[in-house]
Amino acid sequence: MAWRKFPYPEKAYSYPGAALQKNWARLHRGDCEPFPDDAKVADAWRSYHAGDFAQAVESGLACGLAGYNAANKAAAIYANYLETDDERKCALLLEVARRCEEQQKEAPTDANGWYLHAYALGRYSQSISVVKALAQGLGGKIKHSLTQALELEPRHADAQVALGAYHAEVLDKVGAMVGGLTYGAKKSTGNALLEAALKLNPDSAITRIEYANALVMMFGKAKMKDAERLYQEAADLVPMDAMERLDVEAARAELAD
Repeated sequence: MAWRKFPYPEKAYSYPGAALQKNWARLHRGDCEPFPDDAKVADAWRSYHAGDFAQAVESGLACGLAGYNAANKAAAIYANYLETDDERKCALLLEVARRCEEQQKEAPTDANGWYLHAYALGRYSQSISVVKALAQGLGGKIKHSLTQALELEPRHADAQVALGAYHAEVLDKVGAMVGGLTYGAKKSTGNALLEAALKLNPDSAITRIEYANALVMMFGKAKMKDAERLYQEAADLVPMDAMERLDVEAARAELAD
């Protein structure tokens, strides 16, 4: 099966030689991924940042467990933004989740083994419908993995975003009473997580997009103005890599609708 090409290739998103390490802290402010010791794993991350997701998956998997985060993030971002075939999208996300489960057994202290598990299952849930996913027990797995990620790395802004979005999605789909009693979902918790994520990663478009969506899900029209402002801020950001560019373009597309 052919992988679709990243539609916005830019020289700025390739980080040759020492440029990768120099920009690493900014590029990974959201996921707190440590800079790799292995040059081949670093190359997999270079492919990921440049938008060559197929190459990032191939190179990452070739490095074994050390390359799983690069491969899994590349596959998950590709599936979420660029894959148009629903069946293939779901298959890619479930493959990521399966590899993350293997990683959780082999390297249980790797925060991104937990975060990417939740991310993949979360995007899969949105593909099949959140209500269906909750009925299949995926909500509990997502929440557990995000909680683990944050216990291991409290400054993991992306995990805070995902957990905040989880609270909003659950409340939106099953209501405050069932959401609170069955899934422990609360507006105040969701809001606090998203606010904290934005403080940790202020240059993140996806944090603003998820925050905007969550505000509308949790508070409806009362927060529409705030949501629109967050989308505008996201659309105005300067992306540093392929994923950030896809996030910014998603915000621009939403505003154009």
